[in-house]
Amino acid sequence: MSTGPAKGMNALKRMLWDENPVIGQILGICSALAVTNLVKNTLVMCLGLIFTLMMSCLTVSLLRNVIPRRVRMIVQVLVIAAYVIFIKIVLDAYLPEISNELGPYVGLIITNCIVMGRTEGYAMGNKPVDAVLDGIGAGIGYSLVLLPIAMIREPLGLGTFFGIQVLPSDWTRWNMMVIAPSGFFALATFIWVVRAFKTSGAKR
Repeated sequence: MSTGPAKGMNALKRMLWDENPVIGQILGICSALAVTNLVKNTLVMCLGLIFTLMMSCLTVSLLRNVIPRRVRMIVQVLVIAAYVIFIKIVLDAYLPEISNELGPYVGLIITNCIVMGRTEGYAMGNKPVDAVLDGIGAGIGYSLVLLPIAMIREPLGLGTFFGIQVLPSDWTRWNMMVIAPSGFFALATFIWVVRAFKTSGAKR
């Protein structure tokens, strides 16, 4: 069994690929469907989730030996909520337009299965450094799925990338690409392709 920094790095790598929370465990897909119609919104959501995962895992790991087992889930939710509120305050102050566009989805990070799963399943039983690396890996793994989807949906649906016009003005916009159902099909296709690639690689 890995110990020390190697254990944390193994956890980070595992969450990026082998146990990617979206591809491998199909977690956190609500935001994948809702925010991936714009790249900038997706990027902000990804950074917010990475920050929440990192800080929540760190805090829960530091407190793991003093949190009563019977109330551990309540404590974890309170910890996560504190960091999500901080993110919401920062967005309202510095990026109000994006904050309005994201709407309730920032707040829903509190109940995101990825965050709850990593704090309960890993941070509660591991040292702070390992827990932080595991959280970062889960957050980046989530981002590696959402960002490519957004990079496809926004240009096809709006002809823009990061709000900048990249396709000709006479481009026929695929309006369906900016609504939630298209996010579902894009995510399903992405997961199918990645899993097929992993299966092919395993056979080789």
